[in-house]
Amino acid sequence: MPFDKSRPIHHRRQFRLAVIISGLVLFLMTWSYTHSPSKDKPFPRPAKGGLFSSSSAPKNPTPIQFKPSSFNWISFPQFHAVPIIHRLARSTSSLKLLPVQHRSFESYVHSQETISRQKAVKDTFIRSWDAYKSHAWLADELSPVSGRPKKTFAGWSATLIDSLDTLYIMDLADEFQLAAAAAVQIDWADTSGDTSCNLFETTIRYLGGLLSAYDLSGEVALLEKAKELGDMLLIAFDTPNRLPPFWLNFEDARRGKQAAGFNDPSASPGSLSLEFTRLAQLTGQDEYFDAVSRVTDFLDKTQNETKSPGMWPRLINFRVEKVTDSGFSLGALADSLYEYLVKMVLLLGDGAGINKGLGEGEGARYGRMYKEAIQVVEEHLVFWPMLPPREEGQTKSDTIPDMLFMGEAVAYPDRIATLAESQHFSCFTGGMFGLGGKVFGLDDQVEIGEKLARGCAWACGAFPTGVMPEIFGMVACPLGWEAGPCEWDEELWEAKTKKPAEANDNLDIAAVAAAGRPKKNGFRETRDPRYILRPEPIESIFLLYRMTGKEDLRDTAWRMFESVMKATKTPLVNSAIKDVTAKGETDKLDSMESFWLAETLKYFYLIFSPPDLISLDEFVFNTEAHPFRRPVVER
Repeated sequence: MPFDKSRPIHHRRQFRLAVIISGLVLFLMTWSYTHSPSKDKPFPRPAKGGLFSSSSAPKNPTPIQFKPSSFNWISFPQFHAVPIIHRLARSTSSLKLLPVQHRSFESYVHSQETISRQKAVKDTFIRSWDAYKSHAWLADELSPVSGRPKKTFAGWSATLIDSLDTLYIMDLADEFQLAAAAAVQIDWADTSGDTSCNLFETTIRYLGGLLSAYDLSGEVALLEKAKELGDMLLIAFDTPNRLPPFWLNFEDARRGKQAAGFNDPSASPGSLSLEFTRLAQLTGQDEYFDAVSRVTDFLDKTQNETKSPGMWPRLINFRVEKVTDSGFSLGALADSLYEYLVKMVLLLGDGAGINKGLGEGEGARYGRMYKEAIQVVEEHLVFWPMLPPREEGQTKSDTIPDMLFMGEAVAYPDRIATLAESQHFSCFTGGMFGLGGKVFGLDDQVEIGEKLARGCAWACGAFPTGVMPEIFGMVACPLGWEAGPCEWDEELWEAKTKKPAEANDNLDIAAVAAAGRPKKNGFRETRDPRYILRPEPIESIFLLYRMTGKEDLRDTAWRMFESVMKATKTPLVNSAIKDVTAKGETDKLDSMESFWLAETLKYFYLIFSPPDLISLDEFVFNTEAHPFRRPVVER
């Protein structure tokens, strides 16, 4: 338990009264949203029945009845309470929204080949879901080799909640009903012994999963459970400077001892905005929006105070509000901070919101911050890899595939050095660049996004298993990515693979010594050779397909899916693997995180689905692939 519930906390009568009042308020809000005229609704809400076709409606529907948790944080007073200064717009009349999906889909035909591929993905999901039900029902995860349940996120059924919207999208009506009925019974006060929860992961997986499931289905009990969780997570912002810690420690929260972290990932507080804003839109309660907007205030204030002005470092001292770290990345620790800047524009619309003293709408503010950041990303992180000629004797650069990669950067006193080290994580950037280009009408950004997406797809196919490792190093073309591909330079390759260099390198000497000299395939090292069922390459391929309409991206996706299945399939489900460079049977790690069902299989399914299923003009995905409804786009 997060704390001893037998101890008196203020007054139990006040607690029970608060729970009753909060439930009544939510009922009245839901009734008003359902019954008020559509012109008065600032943001879209689901219609009862959602996406299910009449033929797939639940045959034996399980009742979805909300059960309150044994403790509701809405009754708990905050120690560092502040007035609300950030409020959502109550009208959509001023929104300026550009279409994201490609127009060519107006004449789309769903071919038999595509139907067959879509079915193969769905069958894989059903196999994984059935195994979870049989061996780990209501647990966070299923161990895919041993078949044992696993607790990773407080025991709140992470895989179940993360899978809700995938079940709905795949038209698995009875399974959705069963899972939703279980989800709304979860007791957030029962943490299976954990004393804290990861704020970021709980927000993107649990809160995001519940909000998306409600947005698709219109089941009010899911929104009630989401609001209950949102009220608990809101307590994390109860710190002296209103910036949340990485961990929500329940006892610290109860005693008013919470404080922001000294060395926390920038993506943690920086990637809560989409979920809390959507919760505010659906409930009409601005305290959720205000909480995350104060984090945005800090990011806005410090954006040009860093050692790489325009970007934020991977690690930030949120407690004293300093941004002095020298490492910059769009990989682990920082990734979704940047992703959410452009996605908040999609959720709010350019010009939406009222922000005290800034003179611009919240959507416009997020757009400004994104455009400033992406210029620096292009300058210091994007690189074109130096690759060997495809055939013996070739040296011309026109034999090099048209692709880019996302690297890292380190700020020195006299310069900012690019490191040609890329991560599986950072493959989301292809889709992010594409979205930014569509939102702001910048065709060159869509082109960069496509090159990044194709680069990750190419890297998958470059390894024996057909899947990409967690972290790998290359050699960057020395003149920068804008100069285009470069010819193979034997001397540069030899220098980079013998010893680490200050720029364009981050070589692991021990790894190279153990493995011997790297082969001349463009990869100078594979620092972390695992594949843990991540979605990022297919995420970007899916988004670029929907944004460009290029059919060859579907063929790329199918090759990726077949490779993933061959490398990860176990007798039970699919598993993370130890080494993507393995030839033959892979070594399984007995891990299947919830994002396998929430993200990876969802994106594979959607790229082989008709484009009007979760249209990018109607939905925006959070970083866990949970689609939220966005303001209507007028073409």
